[in-house]
Amino acid sequence: MSSAGAIHRLVVFGDACASASLGMAAKERMRGALYRAFGEAYAAVGVAAGAVHQEDRGDGILCAVPPDVPPTLMVGRWIDTLYESLREHNADLERRLRVRVGMNAGPVLDDGRGLVGRAVDLTCRLADSPAAKDVMARAGDADLLVVVSDWLYVNVVCEGGRYVEPGHYRPARVRSKETDETAWFHIPRRAAPPLPPPAASDATGGASEGAGGAPQTGGGPLRGDGPPPRAATGPGRTYRAGGDLQVFEHNTIHGGFTGIRKDRGTGDGA
Repeated sequence: MSSAGAIHRLVVFGDACASASLGMAAKERMRGALYRAFGEAYAAVGVAAGAVHQEDRGDGILCAVPPDVPPTLMVGRWIDTLYESLREHNADLERRLRVRVGMNAGPVLDDGRGLVGRAVDLTCRLADSPAAKDVMARAGDADLLVVVSDWLYVNVVCEGGRYVEPGHYRPARVRSKETDETAWFHIPRRAAPPLPPPAASDATGGASEGAGGAPQTGGGPLRGDGPPPRAATGPGRTYRAGGDLQVFEHNTIHGGFTGIRKDRGTGDGA
């Protein structure tokens, strides 16, 4: 399938925790609450429900926002509103709705049946990774865990902004299927998420870096497909990937970035 029609979009996957243990009626209530929380979050950033591509995943939702939505709003106000919506919903419930959210950006194609692209694959694996499940198990009172790709953290989260908490994110390795990437974990209103220790992470295929671990670059589900080493160029950052040039200045994209490295060997980032 040709990628000529792919558009650079921010992708979100929300996955409800421990939904397999719910009965039919409880699952219906859970799904209703999840969709309401997502709808409220999109409304908070001025995105109409019909403008968001949403795919139902049973106990989760896969979304791609319109390309003109500033990514800073998604890692800021959108996350903050989702957190507040879940907190309000769970206030008087013994069985709370707890959600893992993966966020990434890259070329995405809608083939008429759904979203296609490596950016989509990685987004889903971030939320469903052993490392993400481990963090949520350690933070039993947390309603929301956000896991963003290294690419999104470096280019958007690090720039800060209203409701954005770059200092509260921590890196950990995500290993799932073909994915072997550094991702950034965040629990709203907390200084740092409880990451698993490196030894335990390696045994379960989850994260392999603690809060002080050195992050390794990577933005796609296949090893070596991530963004190149970072280089500051004046007020923004410049990245070269497979011959394409992309410049980020204040979260504005310039150039024709494909999101796929073609010149890195498989040994990078190991």
